Amino acid sequence: MKQEKTQRKDFLENISVLQAVLTVPLFGPACIGLMVYLMFTSLWLLPTLYFIWQLKDRHTPERGGRRTAFVRNWKVWKHVRDYFPMKLVKTAELNPNKNYILGCHPHGVLSLGAFTTFTTEACGFMDLFPGVRSCLCILSGLFKIPLYREYVMATGCCPVSKPSLKHLLSKSGKGNALVIIIGGAAESLLSLPGVNAVVMKQRKGFVKVALEFGADLVPVYSYGENDIFRQVIFSEGSVGWRLQQLCKKIMGFAPCLFMGERWLWMPYHCPVTIVVGSPIPVPKRPSPTQEEVDHYHGLYMESLAKLFNKHKVSCGLSDSHELLIT
Repeated sequence: MKQEKTQRKDFLENISVLQAVLTVPLFGPACIGLMVYLMFTSLWLLPTLYFIWQLKDRHTPERGGRRTAFVRNWKVWKHVRDYFPMKLVKTAELNPNKNYILGCHPHGVLSLGAFTTFTTEACGFMDLFPGVRSCLCILSGLFKIPLYREYVMATGCCPVSKPSLKHLLSKSGKGNALVIIIGGAAESLLSLPGVNAVVMKQRKGFVKVALEFGADLVPVYSYGENDIFRQVIFSEGSVGWRLQQLCKKIMGFAPCLFMGERWLWMPYHCPVTIVVGSPIPVPKRPSPTQEEVDHYHGLYMESLAKLFNKHKVSCGLSDSHELLIT
């Protein structure tokens, strides 16, 4: 029998989720604003010293970052997990003596499922996959934001740049699971309740990297990710649509206009189930041919579709629901 939540528990979940949601659009600008403000006060020496240190430390994000168990185990993440709730499902073993690239789908509005699962221990990733370290790879530009970079590095995030991926797959030992949200900004604009669409057909860079370093590919699907917000979709050619495309081209992400269940940005209470599929063995090819890339890309798409179809009913979808791959 399901246990009723106490008022205190409900309050803690709401506050925890609100901070997680607001961190994405507001924490970065707030950090920049704070540093600029301090530059014009008697405390100007603090941001000056920090900027000097950040310049010296600029290569750290691409060399594995600075993950800390303290931040990844904050109790706040368990409240975020319980709010929806979120659940991680394991379908196969991951060998800690190998490296992996996990392709996570769909992006959703804020990728809360991927963040909670792979940058925190709230869903028990390390318990389900002992000896394997998850690392969510995100936009490189975020690691240039003062103070904010320290926060994302502490959670174990790393840039999704070639030097960063190369370091993690060749100089950080074995047991690394690099999580890449393949669809990126283009996929975030397809985030609609009841819609399961992924942008994949032309996204082959992650397959090439996997071949170059012999990292097995693992499909991951986050059921319910698209249901936790309601996004305003701009018609093609409209002013809003053109602004989104411009931001996507310049900054690598497309700002979404979205709303939650209440308080504007509070997500809907929709179950989110993150299913980790079986690894696809990938040979090491320092200089892979296009034919090899296309072959393993095709295997990956086929494996993703099979994963989706196998678990869709148990995760709340109808048997007739299909995955749209564009």
